[in-house]
Formats: sequence, C-alpha cells, structure tokens
Amino acid sequence: MELIFTYLLLTGGIILQISNIVIYYTFLRRSAQDVLSSDNAKDKRLSYSALALLIFFLIGYIIEAVSGKATLMMAGIFFFGAIFCTIMIHLVIRLTKTIKKRSISVVKTLIKVIEERDDNLNGHSIYVQNVSMAIWRHLPDDLKKKINEVDLEYAALLHDIGKMGIPESILNKPGKLNDDEWEQMRQHPKKGIEILKELHSFEYILPWIEDHHERIDGKGYYHVKEQDIPLESRIIAVADTYSAITMRRSYKPSKTYEQAIEIIKDVAGTQLDPEIVKAFCTIPKEELEECAPKNVEIADEKGTK
Repeated sequence: MELIFTYLLLTGGIILQISNIVIYYTFLRRSAQDVLSSDNAKDKRLSYSALALLIFFLIGYIIEAVSGKATLMMAGIFFFGAIFCTIMIHLVIRLTKTIKKRSISVVKTLIKVIEERDDNLNGHSIYVQNVSMAIWRHLPDDLKKKINEVDLEYAALLHDIGKMGIPESILNKPGKLNDDEWEQMRQHPKKGIEILKELHSFEYILPWIEDHHERIDGKGYYHVKEQDIPLESRIIAVADTYSAITMRRSYKPSKTYEQAIEIIKDVAGTQLDPEIVKAFCTIPKEELEECAPKNVEIADEKGTK
C-alpha cells in the first residue's frame, strides 16, 4: 500500500510539474512583447532561470520515479513541492494581471483628462479601446493568436493621443475643416508617435498608432499600401470608424447601430479590411452597446439620443 501511495504521489507531482512548465512558459511567451513587461535583460534571465529550475525539478521527479528507490516521505515532499510551484506561478500571473489592469486604469484617467479639452473627443478613446477588444475577442483563432491583447488595448487607447498637438480651434470647429486645417489634423498620428517614442517599451506598438488612419485602397493619411498596414491598425480603424459614426459630435448627430453596420459594410474593401469587418459584424449588438462609456451619447433604434 505504501508503494502505491508513493507512486501516486510521484505521478501526481510529475503531472503537476509538467502543467506548471506549460503554464509558466506560455505566460513568458505571451508577455515577451507586452508593453508593460520588463525589457531589462537581468529580469528576463531570472524569468527563464525559473523556467529552467522547473524543468530541472521535473527531471528529478522522473528519475526518482524510475529508480524505484523513492520513499513515501520523499514522494510527499515532491508532490507538495509541485503544489507550491503551482500556487506561486498562479500568484505571479494574477499579480501581473492586477498590475496591468491598474496601469491601464491610470492611462484611461489621463486620456479622459486630455479629451476633456474637446467635447467631440470626450470618451472616444475608451470607446475605441473597448470596441477594439470586442473585435479581438471575435476574430478567427488564426488571427487572434497573432495579436498580444495587452498591446492592442494600449494602442487602441492611445491612438489619438497625438491630438494633444492639434490646436483646439481645429478640434472644436463646428463645421468642416478647410484644406490647411485637414493637413494639420492628418498629422496627429505622427504627433502621437513623437509623444510616445520616449517610452521604449512602446516601440512595438507605435506603427499601429501611426497607421490607424490608413485605408485598404491606399488613400489613407499617409498612403500606406494595404500589405504594409499592421493587422492591429486595421482593427483600430474599424473600431475608430464605428465610434465616429455612433458618437454625437458638435457638427453631426449620432447614428444608430444598424446604420453604422451598413456604413461599415459599404466601405469594407476600400477603407476598411473586409476580414476585420466580417469579424466585427459578428459582435452582438448588446456587446457593442456596452462598449460605449457612460458619458458617450449614442442613438437608439429610432435615431434619437
């Protein structure tokens, strides 16, 4: 009976340790290009040293099981050691997620303060962020796995930060912009890059922000060709378009969900990526409505606010 318990504990420890290695390795890979992850070489060495130790422990468990010399006490130590590793890994992952959530809350607050200088923008960035993440959740698996959701969330939230460098007279103009004003407005993605370039961990997402006004037909702000537009920029472009259509602006009323869907479908393949539009159109209406911040006015089915 003691032998049975010994090998049950060793087997359980081996299974747990394999699970720990897979979970921790996946966590490291998903965080590798995360804008909030440390780019310090020492931190990376420590992270992968921990992974190496987990593998070393697993080898020890296997050797002990194969040797046939394991005692019940030793098997118990191995098993509860594996449980300890499981607890610590899940604790690290949970703490990391908490820190990231709090960090993005701080950025949301800063964006809100910035947008309050323009009634037409107030709530827009958070709206675009929420819709972008809704699109990401509804993407086909082959596209979804190409995108780090934390990076996308930050890029979507910060996509219009360059409007800090645009004169308020242009941002708040009630009528159409003239050619000179439009030229200034078209510079806001590049101004955003200038603002964010000092944050070295953001380097990876800067092209997504710069290209969020590019078009599939090449007629966007900077005439970037279709194949050169990042996938993440294409997602933000759809979310940005939906927000622009459904938000009330000083120079136009808001449109309904149904009207917005039709408009977006009409520009798929010219302005917007048709594959992203297809995924966007699978999002339930209720889910998209929940993306709008409380201070954003959108039209109901009758077209009233």
